[in-house]
Order: sequence, then C-alpha cells, then structure tokens
Amino acid sequence: MREYLIVDGYNIINDWPLLKKMCGESIQAARDKLVEIMAGFRAYKGMEVIIVFDGHLVKDNPGSSVNMNGVRVIYTREQQTADSFIEKTVAQLAKEALVRVATSDWAEQQMILALGGIRVSAGELKGLVEDCQRDMKRKFVEKNKDSINTVNGNLSPEVARKLQKWRKAP
Repeated sequence: MREYLIVDGYNIINDWPLLKKMCGESIQAARDKLVEIMAGFRAYKGMEVIIVFDGHLVKDNPGSSVNMNGVRVIYTREQQTADSFIEKTVAQLAKEALVRVATSDWAEQQMILALGGIRVSAGELKGLVEDCQRDMKRKFVEKNKDSINTVNGNLSPEVARKLQKWRKAP
C-alpha cells in the first residue's frame, strides 16, 4: 500500500525551535531547511512526502507545485488555505493509500481523522525525524566501520616499514 505524509509547512516551522529561529531571520531559509529534513526522511522511509505552504493571502497568487529533492512542495493559490488543500488531498488519497498529516492544529487533526487520514502532531513528527536520523547514522557507521580509510590500510608492508623508520629517525 502506498504511503503519504502531508506536512502543514508553516505549522511545523512555527513549532520546531530550529525552524522557528530560522524563520525569524529568513522564512525562505526555514522552508528550505524543512524540505531538506523531509527529503532525508522520505528517502529513508520510502514514502511520498508533500509539504503544503499557505499562499491564500498573496494577491493574484496562482499557487504552485514543485518537486524538490523528491519532496512535492505546494504553495496554495490565493484564497486557498493549506488546510483546505490538505483536506481535499486526504479525501482523494485515503481511499487507496495510507495518509498521515503532520500538523498540531487540533481542528485540522479532527478533520483529517474524519476523512480517513492519520494525524501526526508537530512534536511527534520531530521525534520520528530524529529517530530516523539516529538510525541512519547508526547504520552508516556500522556499515563503514570495517572500511575506515586509514593510510596504514592502504600501504604495502614495505612502504609502511620505511615510513616508520623515517618517523623514528632523529
């Protein structure tokens, strides 16, 4: 069964301390960092990730959809909230797929449940991402611990002896 994670972009940015701090300096940097984090999560978990950002207050905004590092990033059109886009998407996808929605908006969580989706709070998503990052690090270290690139491992015994001799020379 196909799996989707739909992320309410600004809701997550305003909840995660790192992203909230970045947003104070540059909202674009915070959005980019969220996409970067979720791209790693998507790659590891193998699920489709959609991040939705509100564009409903931007005059004459036609909205947009772009694929960034495997993550679909949606900016809603003028007068369309991220919540309404998410609800419509969940209603379509939940018929044939497992759909999770990351938001801490209580009313939105209730609507997601009613539409057949699964709610994930911003805090829960942060925990899942951190677990995933730790797991990736652990697997990478275990996989590569026997192939640590050292000079000694790549030298012939004769060259290693000569280098040792030079090192000990006065």
